[in-house]
Amino acid sequence: MSDVVLAGVILGVHFVIIAFNVLALVVIPAGAWLGWGLVRWAWLRVLHLGIMAVVAGQALAGRACFLTIWENDLTGNRTAPEPMIAHWLDGLIYWNIPIWGFAIFYSALFLYVVALTVWVPFGRRFAGAGR
Repeated sequence: MSDVVLAGVILGVHFVIIAFNVLALVVIPAGAWLGWGLVRWAWLRVLHLGIMAVVAGQALAGRACFLTIWENDLTGNRTAPEPMIAHWLDGLIYWNIPIWGFAIFYSALFLYVVALTVWVPFGRRFAGAGR
């Protein structure tokens, strides 16, 4: 597998991880309100909390995401234009914000995820759902 293809795979995995994290931020409280049992699955919540801890930790340490670094190492300064999908995903994933801005943003999101563990505890159903 060429470096450019591997970089594209990493970009796709990166996008899936970001989508999981963003969707969980909304689905967990909404699902608790609607009585969905899956939002209380411990493994899913611990995975979400762990990923957010890694993201916030990297930002607080002043480092880019290891997936971003890996992709950049593989692609380097390529001269061939990137495919449209890769260009579109790059625009969604990579924002032109200083690292301290990411540190504040990701830390706030991590604290929100920690708060969700209190508001929507693992393993118990929402009392008002009746399910």
